[in-house]
Amino acid sequence: MGIFDKLFGGLGRTREKIDLEELFQGYAPDSEDFYDQLEETLVMADAGIATAEKVDYLMRKKTWEDRYRKGEEARNGLIQVLTGLLNVGDTALKLDTKPSVILMVGVNGVGKTTTIGKIAHQLKDQGKKVLLCAGDTFRAAAAEQLGIWAERAGVDIVRHEEGSDPAAVVYDGISAARARGTDVILIDTAGRLHNKQNLMNELNKIRRIIDRELPDADVETLMVLDATTGQNGLLQAKQFLETAGLTGIVLTKLDGTAKGGIVFAIANECELPVKFVGVGEGIDDLIPFDPKTFVEALFK
Repeated sequence: MGIFDKLFGGLGRTREKIDLEELFQGYAPDSEDFYDQLEETLVMADAGIATAEKVDYLMRKKTWEDRYRKGEEARNGLIQVLTGLLNVGDTALKLDTKPSVILMVGVNGVGKTTTIGKIAHQLKDQGKKVLLCAGDTFRAAAAEQLGIWAERAGVDIVRHEEGSDPAAVVYDGISAARARGTDVILIDTAGRLHNKQNLMNELNKIRRIIDRELPDADVETLMVLDATTGQNGLLQAKQFLETAGLTGIVLTKLDGTAKGGIVFAIANECELPVKFVGVGEGIDDLIPFDPKTFVEALFK
């Protein structure tokens, strides 16, 4: 199955929610009902009020400038507006140095460990030598779960005992990567400590180790979000954006929700590119994100 087919299948429930075909069939360029229904549809799919209002404004502007008269013209215009909304940064990973680092953050339960395994699998298939670093030493069995994914992906792993200092694990991981000629270090981190401040302090400590030991390395800091949480996920992204220096988002469980519009809210309100979307549980079901393909899969 190709990437588009996987994405198309994974967006089935969201596509049902963002069903605008009837709206376009009765399209009239000066109809307020059209814009009211457009906003309502986007909000129902969890694009958020701010994003829905922005799409409304951009569609009115485009309708006036391009002189839309037919529903098909408006439909194509909306596809262009939504695609443009998602173009807020490079969706590809920047991993040009050796080693490069991917620091994975996010709250517990969003699929962070699984996502790390899937990214490791993709990088391995691209011919890169990958090392996993089990920096989540607070959650019971976190390192064991990451070890299972390391084995599935066929990559190395560095881990310490449960309760160890995560920064020490990261330091050892960097040392091992240098010794082994590793291309990419993938670092897991805790999703919850005693409180949010402790969590952010721990992330900052890990980042200082990376900056000190690998000052010239490319570093991607990716936040994993569960698409089914909708606007709560957006709040999480804003919190981590303030403290963790995010470079992108990985949106998991997109196939299990009708709230796929959260992609547009993330791009609009956080100005963060989505790097991957998860549309299934298989090791190949994490798809590199492309704005044009995503929007086309919503409207096909």
